[in-house]
Formats: sequence, C-alpha cells, structure tokens
Amino acid sequence: MRNYFWAILFLSLLAAACSGIADLRPGESGVEDVQRAMGVPALRWQDADGSTHLAYPRGPEGFTTLLVHFDSGGRLRSTENVLDAKHFAAIKPGMDKTGVLHLLGPSPPERTIYFDARDELVWEWRYCDDWHAAARFDVLFDGTRGTVRSTMSIRENCGLGHCWCAQ
Repeated sequence: MRNYFWAILFLSLLAAACSGIADLRPGESGVEDVQRAMGVPALRWQDADGSTHLAYPRGPEGFTTLLVHFDSGGRLRSTENVLDAKHFAAIKPGMDKTGVLHLLGPSPPERTIYFDARDELVWEWRYCDDWHAAARFDVLFDGTRGTVRSTMSIRENCGLGHCWCAQ
C-alpha cells in the first residue's frame, strides 16, 4: 500500500508540472506565467529590440534545453528545444561564449572541463540524436580567447549497444 502512495504522488506531481507548460499560449502568456509553470530559468537575457529569452536546461542527465522567447511586450512568442542538429550547425569557429549560450543555453557545470595543456575549455550537452540514441555535443573553446575552436558530437555507448532516448 505504501508503494502505491508514492507512485500516485509522483504521477500527480508530474501531471501538474506538465499541465502548467501545456497551458502556456503564444501571444497570451507572459514571462511570469512561464516562470510560474517552469520555475526560475538558468539563463535570462534581453536583446537590443527588447525581446527576452529564458533558458531551461534539463541536464545534466536530461536530453533537452528549452529556450523560451518573448516579444518586446513580454508576451510568449515560442518555445523550442535547442539541442538538435540545426542549432549545433550554427556554432562556428570564432564564435564567443555568449553566442553559444544564446544558441544552446548553458552547459551543466558537471559537463564543463578545462584542459590546461591545450588551454581548452569544453562545454558539453547531452541530447537525443535523430535516431533516438543518447549522444553528447561538445563545444571546444580556446581557453584564453574564449572563442570556439571546434565542435564534436559522439553517441553514448552502453555496453553492447547505444543508450536509447526519446525526444
């Protein structure tokens, strides 16, 4: 009986969390509505035109980072998962850290490492690739300049096969 209580509680909390996000409507919901449904963002910035963006990484073990975009009036424009091939392809050598943050959101601290011998800083995100396999995307920065040197992506290996995920 005790196990049923915890299962019901967990499912109730999960349903409540999901329904809050589903209730958000472009053109109607505001920044406060999104933060009430999704919590405090890991990163927030405003563009010169007044539009605002909130980043919600679901790492270090999750596979998504949601960027929520608002118009200059604070109304929800769109929500997107940015951990995909389209966004990864936009990362180019020479790009600075801020540009990467605005495309992918922050890398979880547990997935950030500095290699002293190479003067290289690596930010890493887990994502679910086009074939539903768990993978990792890395951005390698020049440690001194803070600019992108290169990127790489690799599937996770779980013994005999790949770790599978769902988007």
